[in-house]
Amino acid sequence: MENNQDLTDLLALDLGINIVNRRPYAKEVFKWQDMDLLPHSSADTLLCEIFEWNGRNWRTTENNLIGFLFSGDILRTVKEQLINTPKHPALIPDFEFTKDSMVEYGLSLPSLFNIGVNGNIKNATSFSVRVNGVTKSRVTNIDSPGIEILKNYSLFTQSKSKTYRKNIKFNYLSTSLFYAESVEIFLEKESGVGLDVSFQTQNVEVEAKIDTDTKKHFVLKYSGNQAPFAAKFTKGKDFNIM
Repeated sequence: MENNQDLTDLLALDLGINIVNRRPYAKEVFKWQDMDLLPHSSADTLLCEIFEWNGRNWRTTENNLIGFLFSGDILRTVKEQLINTPKHPALIPDFEFTKDSMVEYGLSLPSLFNIGVNGNIKNATSFSVRVNGVTKSRVTNIDSPGIEILKNYSLFTQSKSKTYRKNIKFNYLSTSLFYAESVEIFLEKESGVGLDVSFQTQNVEVEAKIDTDTKKHFVLKYSGNQAPFAAKFTKGKDFNIM
């Protein structure tokens, strides 16, 4: 089951919704996969980064679990393994952030895909970001460095219980990260409305399908060390990467 229609049908069946002549919306995909939008986009965001949840938003603590578990050469080795964790097809359909969902998630959302918005999204006649070819990296208990992380985590919770409770137990770990192969931007606005989009071009191939004063359609294809846009989070006390 690898094509978008099959995956869309499965999503619709599991969620009990009807999807006809449209892509799944981001909120539907996120609910189906139990994934969340990251609060920032950075190529150095790694698996096992520690996040806080304030009841409305995620915020990184700027710490990674492996910094508590390892040191010296072993830490450098495990970090390199996390950086090079393979990305595999996420087996979720291509989906879409609509204008309304972008406003709901926060007007900074496009920056997760290295898209700059000059002006207020609310002034657009229509605005959407379509996400294509989603891949996923994850830590598991059957591959390195997940095996080593899980073993040392178990020891850490017992030998460094105070540090564990303070920094990890009630926070969340990114156990899966999601990446886009490409995104498409659709923008329509009234003539004279001060709203435009720009792009970070490093490791990004930009194709302009339409680029007029009132209508724009760009395709951004990513290469190199990509920045993730979403994650699956596991509470520290529940972390077992099973």
